[in-house]
Amino acid sequence: MKQDLLDLIRNHAYRYSEQPFTLASGKQSRHYFNCKEITLVPDRLELLCKYIVDEHLPQVGITKPEAFGGLTMGADPICYGISLEFRKQNKNVYPLIIRKTSKEHGTKKLVEGAVHAVKSCVIVDDVITTGGSTIQAIRSLRDSGIEVTQGICILDRQEGGMEAILDEGVQIFPIFKKSDFGNLEHA
Repeated sequence: MKQDLLDLIRNHAYRYSEQPFTLASGKQSRHYFNCKEITLVPDRLELLCKYIVDEHLPQVGITKPEAFGGLTMGADPICYGISLEFRKQNKNVYPLIIRKTSKEHGTKKLVEGAVHAVKSCVIVDDVITTGGSTIQAIRSLRDSGIEVTQGICILDRQEGGMEAILDEGVQIFPIFKKSDFGNLEHA
């Protein structure tokens, strides 16, 4: 399954351009990973979430998660998919969605979902570069009274994000690292 995911990312989510892309972090890179090409395509998302639940989480020692959450929008489909994979095992593991900014109306909450039903959450992101988005989500979860000590992501771009997140007391377990893709050159 992991090789299939690697191939899907290489064939559908990875882009190279001589004209650099601007990343969410503000950094420039000729290498761009748009994991929405995985998470927003049903059969690809299903494979990703099945791999996460059946193989990745047990391998990294995340055995009894209560919830998965991350900053909208990168984490949303992953959190929903993981929750549905756990339902196939008759387990309720909740998806939590963290807004970038609070709503101007209603409860004005940053964290949506079954916040009252969980004490801890595994943080989720699709791609981590500097870690800024993930750290924002961690802090919002903690401000809501939820413990966050572990997380997962599809891809670590290996540009300092993991270290920044670890400084927040959270260890991230990436499925892939940029280096897993070898010499990334566009043919």
